[in-house]
Amino acid sequence: MELRNIGTSGLKVSTLGLGCNNFGGRLDQTATETVVHAALDAGVTMFDTADVYPMGVGGASESFLGTALAKRRKDVVLASKFGMKMDEDGVKSGGSRRYIVAAVEDSLKRLNTDWIDLLQFHAPDPDTPIDETLAALDDLIRAGKVHYIGSSNFSAWQTVEAQYVALEMGANRFIVTQEGYSMLNRKIEAEVIPVCQKYGLGVLPFFPLESGILTGKYLVGQPAPEGSRLAKSQRMADQFMTDSNVAKATQLDAIAKSAGLELIDLAFGWLLRDAVVPSVIAGASNGSQIARNAQAVDVKLDSELLAKITACLNDEREP
Repeated sequence: MELRNIGTSGLKVSTLGLGCNNFGGRLDQTATETVVHAALDAGVTMFDTADVYPMGVGGASESFLGTALAKRRKDVVLASKFGMKMDEDGVKSGGSRRYIVAAVEDSLKRLNTDWIDLLQFHAPDPDTPIDETLAALDDLIRAGKVHYIGSSNFSAWQTVEAQYVALEMGANRFIVTQEGYSMLNRKIEAEVIPVCQKYGLGVLPFFPLESGILTGKYLVGQPAPEGSRLAKSQRMADQFMTDSNVAKATQLDAIAKSAGLELIDLAFGWLLRDAVVPSVIAGASNGSQIARNAQAVDVKLDSELLAKITACLNDEREP
């Protein structure tokens, strides 16, 4: 599997990243270990989790992942996040120095490791100046507990501010931002991606398959397939399984088939067409999904196919 640098940093990751938000929720420890080992066997080095995963059962994903990696810890780039609410009253959240130090210590214990390769600020904290957050993260890097830092769910101006403040402070800067990005969700193309290209940050897409819409298994006018994630969650179905999304996915599926590919190949290949994307974060619930995703990230889309995809996507883009 191809390895790419994250932005202009020296950190290399596999083009397929494993999203670990299912661990400790939909997947028990045994199933987690099956998925983790399948990913390792497929050449995946990027493992992405968060202290708050799975939502509503904070901490479980890190604990399950730490146990599953065991002696293979040194073989992976272990990425986690902090900042979202870990308790109902919101005391355990945000970007204050006090909270960050405690949150990282808790994550290290759950992950059963001495260091986190990439620590990402999960969402901006309007109550804490970014210089306080960056100073605390810089101290953790200097202490060897964190190696690189990044952001998630940041707007373009917040990304620029963080870069400028880090430069002024002489502190370590964010090397990446993790954002929702797919062929059906291109909002970050307007401002976030140009900012990342300007300042040398990588972009880690999450929801690259729009929660399964870009697998081709959802049909216009038909209910979600039995057992699928969207069949189990009306909230997610309302968000992703819109008529326009399913219709566009159907058009893209036809383009994929005309090239002898499947829709999932287009979804991953399109995201990886640009070096600003070092790795695509995708979840999996079994080994066969890992194998298929690994196959998809190796597909290279030629200029003719990319032009067809662009024409299809631009057909309904907002002016």
